[in-house]
Amino acid sequence: MTRHPRDPHSAVSEPQRRRALARLIAASLPALFAGCAGTLLPQPSAAPARFTLDGAAATATTVTPRAAAVGAPVLVVEVPRAAAGHDSTRMVYLRRPQELEAFAFHEWVDTPAQMLAPLMVHSLQDSGAFRVVLQAPSAASGGLRLETELIRLQQDFGTRPSHVRLTLRAVLMDSATRQAVAWRVFDESVPATGDDPVSGVVAAHLATQRMLAALAAFCVSQSGR
Repeated sequence: MTRHPRDPHSAVSEPQRRRALARLIAASLPALFAGCAGTLLPQPSAAPARFTLDGAAATATTVTPRAAAVGAPVLVVEVPRAAAGHDSTRMVYLRRPQELEAFAFHEWVDTPAQMLAPLMVHSLQDSGAFRVVLQAPSAASGGLRLETELIRLQQDFGTRPSHVRLTLRAVLMDSATRQAVAWRVFDESVPATGDDPVSGVVAAHLATQRMLAALAAFCVSQSGR
């Protein structure tokens, strides 16, 4: 058999093969990483749905504002303090007694205490029992001061359907003497129409309106003492 001499120009040297392989790998890396990104890299989580306490139930139950009587006192409303576990924007619930949990994809737009403060101011001003109602901090002073503590705002799944419980402790103070005029605990429990956080929000709206009405009645009855 006749052997043909090897053409030196057709042969590929080892360094050339290595360079070609390196170029091929470099060209393939972007496509490889792009394909893996969807499965290997963590995906951003969806933004949670956010809710307020002044919903449709609030609009439906608002009373007609009344004009203040001559010589009515000025009332300063402090932002409510919040008990532990209720001082964040998390929407909390219970499945077992005393064990607070939080929804992962639903939350309040602000802390419940911060949302309650302006609602209390508006409700008390509309009562007509006070010349003006101010939210603290305020440069103006008032004859009376309302201090409150949000003890709980939670959805309880211990019963079916679930229910929302709102508890607020209120103390009406004489600003001049710094003595308590009267105090009361308001506790509202409203059944939800379902066992989901949105149904709980609707129930929380109604519980808030009931509490605001009872709080206004309490402050009106005690403001003349």
